Amino acid sequence: MIKSPSSKNKLGPVVLELRNVVKTYTSGNTTFNALNGVSLQIHQGEFVSIMGPSGSGKSTLLHILSFLDRPTGGSYKFQGKGIDQMSDHDLARVRNKDMGFVFQAFNLLSRLSVYDNVEIPLLYSDISTSHRKKLIEDAVKAVGLEEKLHTEAGRLSGGQKQRVAIARALVTDPNVIFADEPTGALDEQTGAMVFELFSRLVSREKVTMVLATHERRFVDACHRALRVSNGKITAL
Repeated sequence: MIKSPSSKNKLGPVVLELRNVVKTYTSGNTTFNALNGVSLQIHQGEFVSIMGPSGSGKSTLLHILSFLDRPTGGSYKFQGKGIDQMSDHDLARVRNKDMGFVFQAFNLLSRLSVYDNVEIPLLYSDISTSHRKKLIEDAVKAVGLEEKLHTEAGRLSGGQKQRVAIARALVTDPNVIFADEPTGALDEQTGAMVFELFSRLVSREKVTMVLATHERRFVDACHRALRVSNGKITAL
């Protein structure tokens, strides 16, 4: 039984807002709209899942929401500020401070310890060494891996690696976490454990979670489920 995030907490203000967003790609004489006038609002403390087959525009949507790409048309406001007002440097700074990322492939450096992997998002900050140490230890404790703090990432199980990836996403105290198929490389039981960890973060910390997944059991447990098809969004 998958535990859903608490729905009793009142949702906060709008954090992510797309209005009539279009993303067009050009190859030679051919143009293709990956997104076709997408409008979407996601609130603070909301857990939203996104589904969609290959080529539907799901990945493009995630890339735009997480500042990895810019829309061709329409507008995107993050925490009330339009990204068209931000330079690439500004976008990188906001991504590092206010966003966390969890991927299917973990993206850990296998020869580095858990501590060193979780530290990576903090390397370009002006946080003192002592404060940085506490942030890392707190993030690792939050995912239940404090006993593995100085273990090389390559020696961990798949589920442990994904928990390290979640700790790395948490260490900057982000407002939004984007998770792209985070359970795709895990067995069913471990995947459920990772999802429940996400749910606890949403319920207790008011983190906003955007989850791309193909697993219907997780989709049904989120606050809201969206499907991307032919570059447009529909509710499930």
